[in-house]
This record gives sequence, structure tokens and C-alpha cells, in this order.
Amino acid sequence: MKMWILFIKIFTFTVYFAGQYSAYALQDVTTDLFGSENHGTVAAFGDFNSDKQTDIFIIREQSELVIFLADLKAPYFKPKVHIPKYALPTNFIITGVVPGDYDGDSQMDVLLTAQLKTEANSNTMVFVFWGNNQTLDGQVDLNKTFVDQPLIMDFNGDMIPDIFGVIAGVSADSSTEVCYLTGRNAVWQPALSSPLKMRIPHSNAFIDLNKDFTADLFLTTQDGNVPGFETWINKDGNFTKTQLGSIPENVKKVGQSSFVDFDGDGFQDHLLPVCLDDVCQRSAIYLSKPGEPEWLPVLTDFQRKETLWGFVPPQTTPPAGELHNPITLHLGDYNMDGFPDALVILRNTSGSGQQAFLLENVPCNNASCKDVGRMFRVHWDQSDLGAISGAAVATFFDIYEDGILDMIVLSKEEGKEGFVIHALKNNFEADAYFVKVIVLSGLCSNDCPGNVKPFGVNQPGPYVSYTTVDSNGYLKNASAGQLSQSAHLSLQLPYTVLGLGRSANFLDHLYVGIPRPLGDKDVRKQEWTAIIPNSQLIVIPYPHNEPRSWSAKLYLTPSNIVLLTAIALIGVCVFILVIIGILHWQEKKADDREKRQEAHRFHFDAM
Repeated sequence: MKMWILFIKIFTFTVYFAGQYSAYALQDVTTDLFGSENHGTVAAFGDFNSDKQTDIFIIREQSELVIFLADLKAPYFKPKVHIPKYALPTNFIITGVVPGDYDGDSQMDVLLTAQLKTEANSNTMVFVFWGNNQTLDGQVDLNKTFVDQPLIMDFNGDMIPDIFGVIAGVSADSSTEVCYLTGRNAVWQPALSSPLKMRIPHSNAFIDLNKDFTADLFLTTQDGNVPGFETWINKDGNFTKTQLGSIPENVKKVGQSSFVDFDGDGFQDHLLPVCLDDVCQRSAIYLSKPGEPEWLPVLTDFQRKETLWGFVPPQTTPPAGELHNPITLHLGDYNMDGFPDALVILRNTSGSGQQAFLLENVPCNNASCKDVGRMFRVHWDQSDLGAISGAAVATFFDIYEDGILDMIVLSKEEGKEGFVIHALKNNFEADAYFVKVIVLSGLCSNDCPGNVKPFGVNQPGPYVSYTTVDSNGYLKNASAGQLSQSAHLSLQLPYTVLGLGRSANFLDHLYVGIPRPLGDKDVRKQEWTAIIPNSQLIVIPYPHNEPRSWSAKLYLTPSNIVLLTAIALIGVCVFILVIIGILHWQEKKADDREKRQEAHRFHFDAM
């Protein structure tokens, strides 16, 4: 019995120690992923060839696009599809990539934004290359330009992405327009009822802000030197301006707005990274709850021992021909605890370099964030991230399609043009679960034109939410929008990964909503129950107006917990077999001794 107890203790300690040791460990897998092709600007993600594996879109030399398709053999991402330099005018550089199905044929197209190479703040042109049987065949060049990169959204609720932005050269307060490409011809329509002075660079978003499962419109504005925000709620299928917002007090530099369910209450919170001085010696991240004007700090401490860190200050006039990234938070649930974390680029304020850092979403431990209940904590000692010097962009990406978010970091090396790509595998092994959801366009189901598979569509606007009960019996919920932002290397994933924490229970309810057509009062939302944890759910909302007919394909992703359980079970069985063998051997030995004694007694009596 004592041996059995000792075995259990040793095994439990070993598993626990291994889990603790690897909980935040990262492994450099760059060579396994890209081989020697790890250079360029990672610009977007999407399933280009509809094989249920996410591909990577990389800009090379700011003048050509290479699509790296996921493969089962190393290197796991191979350059297969190119948009060459001569496809664009020679005096333009590529500034952004947004994959999507712009003509409604259920095949992935590719939208490129471009600016003049010789002017830092020139207007943005848009080129769309049409997908055809996993290749790109033909293109259309929009006949109007935008003052900044457009927002890709589903403005009219037909589940075909549209191009929204402020048109250049109209007036001082330029009008907003939306471009439809359903028939591969550009059709322009006025978008909003009032003109908009948009902030450049903007961080507009297409996201549900009032939890009615219909995407609303969030806009970043500029009134003179004063940045602001406008919220346009989708009421009865039409966007209506309902709220004006301002930035926090005493802020000098404003980063990109982002939206995430920060505290797990089911509503999308507004996160804003800022600098409190012109050179970003003092940095902070603020949060605003939906419908509330008050800003609450969730991170103000950027001090690491004797060193002060801060955001990289945005350049007022960036050099012509160079991509300069604004202050951006890239969000994802790194440790699957149900609360989204962030990756951010920080600069040593003494001028000794910049690198990527992980911001973990943890319970609040000071008075300033008590109203939120959560805060960010910087992981200063993440040695794998710290080893990448000159980091410029860091984002999350599920490299191995296992529901665990890994990292991709772009760095700048002295004397070299372009970025170097680094891939870091997340070796997180704690007892935590997730659900991964991707919502398709639903333009077809099993009868798509040309027998294509409708997986490579990158649909903006769907909204996902779940409710369940954790291991302690408390109600737990979370929500997320799909592809809510598309400009300035937002690098959002075409799927949603929602952490479930340590609760291995079935999801009680999973809700999915999609945008509704203009003038339509009905909310298009469907509910699924008893969803298995560690699964990927592909939702096909077909037909759009009949949510009860929507289908969901469930794919299971076995957790490492299953492997550990199997190892424990096998170990226990082997241990029991050893005990049985020892007891059997002792019993056989006793039987042999008794037989010898019987034989000896019989011989003695015979004498």
C-alpha cells in the first residue's frame, strides 16, 4: 500500500512540475515553418486553398505578395502563389493585404492597398485579384482612392465583404463611401448620413458593441488636433450615430483601438494604448466599458528593475517608401484561461533597443483597476521573446491548428531591408481547454458553384459568444468578433479561439450571429448546445435568413491532458501487473516449499 501511495505522489509531482515548467515556455520553430524563406512582412492570414489549414500572406520588398500555403511536411509553410511586382504600378508600394470573397463565388480573392513610393502620406489605392481554383486570375483596380487604408466590412449584410472608407479629394470633411464588388464591377454608394473627418492612421472596427449579435461600426475621428471616436449602432439594419467619445485626459499620443471581452462579461471592451508624453517616456493602456465614457487604466507600470520601457512613439511624418506601424495591441488567449492576453512592442526609453513582450490578463491587484477586476501584467522574463532584438511586430497565430495560440514576431536587422520572420511555438501544457470557431459566408453549403469548398472566405462581422459553468459551479461566459479590423497590419485571425480555463464541462450554449441586411429588423442568430471542449466548430450560416437551418461541422482536437491521462492509466496498469506478478511468484514459491515438505513427510513416515 505504501509503495502504491509513493508511486502516485511521484507521478503527480512529475506531471505538475512539467506543466509548471512549460506553462510559459516558447520554442523557436522558424526553420521548421519557413526553412530559409523567413523574410518579408507577414500581412494577413487566411485559408487560400480551402484545405482547412490557415495560410500566411507575406509582402516581399514592399512590391510583391507571396502566399505561403500550409503543408504537412517541413517546411510547413511553402511559397506557392505570387502576385508579382509588375501587377502593380511601378511607383507604388504595398501597404496592406486583406483576403476575402469579394465577388461571392465562395473562393478567396486578395485585396491589396498601395501608396506612392515617393510620398509618405499619399492616398491609398486598392487592387483586387480574383481567386479561381486556388490561383489568382484577373484583377480590378478601384477608380477612387481613399485617404487611408479602407475598412473591410459587410455593410449591407449580404455576407460578401465590402470596402468602406473616406474618399480622397472630395472635401475637407470627406464623405464616406462603400464599394460593392459583387459582380466584379465597382459600385459606389454613400455610406453614412454625415461626413467624417477620419484619424490617420485609423483603427475603425466592424464589431458588435451592444451584444445584440449584429455588428456595429466604430470610427476613429480627428477634430483639429483632438482625437475622438464615433459609435454607429446597427438599428433595424441601418447604422445610426449614437455616441461620441473622447480620449483619456493628459494623453499626447494615441495608439490603435482594439476590442475584446477583457473581463469575461460577454461585452466587447475598448482597449486603447497611449503615451502620456510626446516621446512615450510614460505609457499606459486604458479600457472603456461599452456605453460608458469613463477610461480605466489596466496597465501603467512599465518599470523593469532600473529600466523604464514604453511604447514606440509613432512618427508624425514617416519616411517615404517605408512601412511604419502605429502603437498596436495584438490580442489572443495565450494561456486559455478565458481572458485575452496581448502582444506588444516596447522600447527601452534609454534608447538601447526594442522588443516584443507578452501582457498577461490577470486579476486586478491595485485600486486603479478595481472597477474592471482585471489588469495586464508584463512578462519581463520571457527569454525567448527577449532573444529577438529589433522586434517591430508581434502577433498570435495557431501554427499547428491545435487551438493553442503560438507567436509570430517580425524583427528588423541592421543593414538589411525588410523584416525577418520568427515563429515561436507555445508549449503551454496546463490543464486548460478551448473552443475554436470559424464562421463562413454561408453563400452556399454543399452545392457551391464549380464544386469549390467554401472554407477560404475570411468573413468579417460574425459574432461568437458562449456560456457555461466552471468547475466551481459559477457561470462563465465570453465573446469575440471575427475579423473586426483590417487596416494597418491588424493581423487578425480568420477564426476565434475562446479559452475555457480549467473547466472540462460541455459548453452549455454557444451563440453565433451574423450581420443583417439594410432595413432588416430581424437578428440573425443561432444557438448550439453541449459543445465538446477542445473542438473546432465550422459554422455555415446557410440560408442566411433561416438560422435554424444553419449547420456546424465539429472537429475534435485531442488535448495533451488526454495523453497524460493515458500515460497515467498505462502506468497504473503496469504497476498493478508488477504487484500481481510479485504476489503470484511469492505464492508459487510458497506452494513449492509446501510440496517439498509434504514429500519429505511422506518419505519419513514410510521409514
